[in-house]
Amino acid sequence: MNTLVVEESADRVVVTLSRQPQRNAIDAEMIGELHQVCAVIEQEPKILILTGMGEHFAGGADINQLRARTRDDALRGINRTLFDRIAALPLPTVAAVRGYALGGGAELSYACDIRIASSTALFGNPEPGLGIMAAAGASYRLPQLVGVSIAKQVLLGGGTLDAEAALRSGLVMSIVDDPLAAANALADRIAKQAPLALKLTKKIVDAPGAHPWADDIAQAVLFETEDKQRRMSAFLEKKN
Repeated sequence: MNTLVVEESADRVVVTLSRQPQRNAIDAEMIGELHQVCAVIEQEPKILILTGMGEHFAGGADINQLRARTRDDALRGINRTLFDRIAALPLPTVAAVRGYALGGGAELSYACDIRIASSTALFGNPEPGLGIMAAAGASYRLPQLVGVSIAKQVLLGGGTLDAEAALRSGLVMSIVDDPLAAANALADRIAKQAPLALKLTKKIVDAPGAHPWADDIAQAVLFETEDKQRRMSAFLEKKN
């Protein structure tokens, strides 16, 4: 791949955005290559870790390409479709963020289940200053992540969230010196859990509204699995 570095192991895929001279700005080629990664993970579900090469996660979408986009391009939802696909991946996704996560880069991080940041991280959506809006998921993901008031401060007021503000708002899980190492440590913990339990939990949490019946159905499925019997038996044997 030309815009990504992809490292795959038994339980995870680590993807590094690799357009360092452009602060890893997201262009059409990167969108296409990220779709390829999603297709692989959909066929063989694994944990996904996203990070950026060098000092930044992603400084936004490629402005040269955005300037050339038309109404028809917007209606195709080019970036949004990809970020929705990442959000819907079956197993947990983690963004390891250094430096800028702005515009489309911020929206890519919002699409992940969990974000871990360095002290240099900066999240923001300056799109209205360029005559457009943050239309790749920020309008519905950011309010869910940080609340409507803070989301409006970012999306309407041109505000940014540094690492400390992102931590206080719940946007990031932790602030660490090495976000990628912390993301891999988190993936180690996630990988020890039951895959089907993770998949169903993610589906339930991401489903809109209250859905106690869906919880019951998912739990009923899990109660009948061999994995549940094995794990609970092992727990009881260890306890005794």
